[in-house]
Order: sequence, then C-alpha cells, then structure tokens
Amino acid sequence: MGRAATRSAATLLVLACGFTAAGAQDYPNRPINMVIPYGPGGATDISARTLAEPLGEVVGSPLVMTNRTGAGGATGSVAVQNAKPDGYTMLFARVGSHSVSPAMKATLPYTLDDFRFVGVYEINPFACAVSADSDIETMDDLVAAAEKGGVSFSSSGVGSGLHLAGAYVMHEFGVENVLDVVTHIPLKGGGEAATAVLAGTATFLCTNSSALSSFVANEQLRPLMVTTAEPVEGFDAPTAASLGHPDLEQLVGWTGVAGPAGLPDDIAQQWGEWLATATEDPEFKSAMEEQGSIIRLMDPQESEAFITEQYEKFRSIVDELGMRIEG
Repeated sequence: MGRAATRSAATLLVLACGFTAAGAQDYPNRPINMVIPYGPGGATDISARTLAEPLGEVVGSPLVMTNRTGAGGATGSVAVQNAKPDGYTMLFARVGSHSVSPAMKATLPYTLDDFRFVGVYEINPFACAVSADSDIETMDDLVAAAEKGGVSFSSSGVGSGLHLAGAYVMHEFGVENVLDVVTHIPLKGGGEAATAVLAGTATFLCTNSSALSSFVANEQLRPLMVTTAEPVEGFDAPTAASLGHPDLEQLVGWTGVAGPAGLPDDIAQQWGEWLATATEDPEFKSAMEEQGSIIRLMDPQESEAFITEQYEKFRSIVDELGMRIEG
C-alpha cells in the first residue's frame, strides 16, 4: 500500500473513531425500544409501565414499550439477545425469563451470558390465590381439593416463574406426584393467568403480589398465602412460614433492565445512573410499594450475583420435582 493510501486509511480510521465517540456522547438521540417479554397486566408489565414515566423523564428520549410475548418470556428475550448492543433495544428482564427458564429449559435459546444487566430494581413476593367465589378458603382446602383431583393452576407459560411456583407450592404442602395430580395451564402472561382463575378455567395461581393486588383489592381473587416472613399489606393471608413452610420464602420475584451482551461500558453506566434517579421517584415508589413490591436498586455486579443465586436455587427445585424440560 502506498503512502497516500496509507494516509487515507488512517484518516478514515480517525473519522470512524470520531463518529463512534460522538455517537456514544450523543446517546440517546432516537427512541429506545423497551421490550417487555410478558403480556399486559402481569407483574413485569405493571412494573415496566409504572417505571416508564419517571425513567422516560430522566432519559430524555421516548421509551417505546413493546410486549413481545411467548415461550415463558423467551420470545422477547431472544429479540433483545439478537439486537445490536447499542442501547436502543433493552429488556425488562424478569425472574421467570432469567432465573426460572434457564433452570428449567435445557434447550433455551439463550444463556445469562447473552445479556448485560444494568440493574435489578424491584423485588416482590409470590402469593397464591383462588377466585373470590371459590369454595377453597385456605391452603389446606386447596391441598384437599388437589388430592381429590380436578385442580389446575395457570401460569405465564411453560418454564415461567408462575409455572415453577404453582408446582413447588403444592409439593411443599404435601401433594404427591404433583405434576400428575395438578394440571398446569400455560398462557401468554400473568394477566391472562389471573383472568383464567377469574373465569374458572383454572383453580388457582401463584404469582407476584404486584400482579394480584388490584384483583385482591377489588375482591375478585382471594389470597391464600404469601411467601414472605411478614404479612403483605393489603393481603389478608397467612405467610408461608406461619403455615410451617419457611422454605417457600425463596420464591421471590424481581425485575431488572438488561441489554444484549456487548453493551458498551459507558451506556451501561448511563443506564445505572438513570435507574438510580428514576427509582427514587416518590410516585413510582409509592405505587409499587402499595402492590407489595420492595424497591431495591442493585448495581450490575450485585444484579449478576443475585440472579445467579436465584438460578441455582431454582435449579435445585427443578431437579427435586423433576421439572427439567429437555425438548
């Protein structure tokens, strides 16, 4: 290569680097696609859309909220996994999509290493509930009904947190051969799962308190139990520990934000700062706490450690129940 060509190549490289730096400095300069991997009305959707207003104000660019449902959160997660790691396609990751599904599904099309977490910001307990007009009034009633047969539970999909929770709770309360005795009804999201119980097509569901709070407040669903050491405000139901099952306290939900692996450090840092500001918004905190959620922001390192611990816990439960999905 001649000197002129070498100089031209060097000039192009400098210009390219300059454009890259400018692009990073100008981020964001267009709308950001925020993928919610579950349907409307579920815990993830509620959390994401409640955060969207204060987060959008901090970001300064439009946040396009998109529900990409299916496969227990995998469809939306894969959409972000395959996106360009430029910060313009981000995911509201959830316990089901990034702790339970990896623990349950041998052929899941992604691993935790395919994402870069910029923060977990919400933790909430699970609660089990039946329709308010059901004859089932306690967990003992539910267990007795399950042992007689004909009991079913709804979830947001095979391999979701609701799928694992329904089976695990029944197992912990002494229902033998739970996978054969209790019928699982997978749906596209937590909202549909709750509606199925309301409609009588499912007997019960175990989901996050945030997804149940409005139904409980409106006396449409009757909570039977919460998986916390202390009672949950607004839920007139005993705790798992008070019923003699403290191990169920490990059933806890969480919501976080992640981008594809390879998300640049400066963009990840910017997201951390945005989340720190947005999650301190008084209206956001009040709205989420009223639904039983705990707002606790974890930095990327804390987030990864927490999610890995969740994965290991749930993997042990999956192995115990024989719920590993190979196909």
